[in-house]
Amino acid sequence: MIREAILREILRGGQVYLLHNEVKTIARAARELEQLVPEARVGIAHGQMPERELEQVMSEFYHRRFNILVCSTIIETGIDVPTANTIIIERADKLGLAQLHQLRGRVGRSHHQAYAYLLVPPPKQMTADAHKRLEALQAADQLGAGFTLATHDLEIRGAGELLGDDQSGHIAAIGFSLYMELLERAVHSLERGGDVEIDLSARPDCEVNLHIAALIPEHYIPDVHTRLMLYKRLAGTADAAALRELQVEMIDRFGLLPGEVSHLVRVTALRQRATALGIVRIEAGPEGGLLEFSQHTSVDPLSIVRLVQREPQRYQLRGATILRFVEQMRDADTRVNTVEALLEGLATAR
Repeated sequence: MIREAILREILRGGQVYLLHNEVKTIARAARELEQLVPEARVGIAHGQMPERELEQVMSEFYHRRFNILVCSTIIETGIDVPTANTIIIERADKLGLAQLHQLRGRVGRSHHQAYAYLLVPPPKQMTADAHKRLEALQAADQLGAGFTLATHDLEIRGAGELLGDDQSGHIAAIGFSLYMELLERAVHSLERGGDVEIDLSARPDCEVNLHIAALIPEHYIPDVHTRLMLYKRLAGTADAAALRELQVEMIDRFGLLPGEVSHLVRVTALRQRATALGIVRIEAGPEGGLLEFSQHTSVDPLSIVRLVQREPQRYQLRGATILRFVEQMRDADTRVNTVEALLEGLATAR
């Protein structure tokens, strides 16, 4: 198979990389290749060669003085040889996913059809991670493959501590998204001159339950994957501006928002506002509802007390952290409007 691949490339006037990533045996591999393909002219390049000698070999290969380069992974550093359009990688199972993708990109630098051969031992002799890497590489053959492979590589190897020297940290236990969220929160705290919040419950997101239909219906966005992505993006919006931008995008892509989606957007805005105020739970129904405050709420306790004293029939305190309110809110819009007005009043009273 190797002879056939090399001859096909040579007969059309091209050149071949044969990657043998063992410096101790690379000379022997070159001799075996000369016996296998006597029609070819073979050169050797690896990182332990003297600088001048390596430069000379690469110059001769570029100028086509020989047509096969037996080399180590040194070629992944950006060498561009347009006439080299076949690469044969021995023991590809020992190389990393990003490395294989980079090596595969050394060929196909011109308009000619390129070929990449990955030579591996029988499946039973390969590790489970090697199987995953090769499967990912086979699947990633479209535009954007680099990002896809980077994601697969992260999943296979696991990510470590981004700001430390320990590359096997606890990120696997909590997930990459949560890790990045914690990192971003810590950076923002340090930028403001405050302490880093280690406790995840120090400022939890507010739980909002208004007992209304707040969702993305199937008739609005039929594709379930797109709906899930939009749910995630809505939950991840950091402020009102980001939420408004996402709302405009949804209208532009899918049309005017149905009532259920409008309610979902407004509930998300309520969650953002309540979280900023240090409210951990909002519930509302046809006859009224409640607000539960965290211990670190930014709402002035005296303003809540004055609110209860001013309208005792409408507002009542239950314990030290729960404010109940009585209001006729039969329809969804009235319910959302009432909670919005209450949050606005508490925010201005700080």
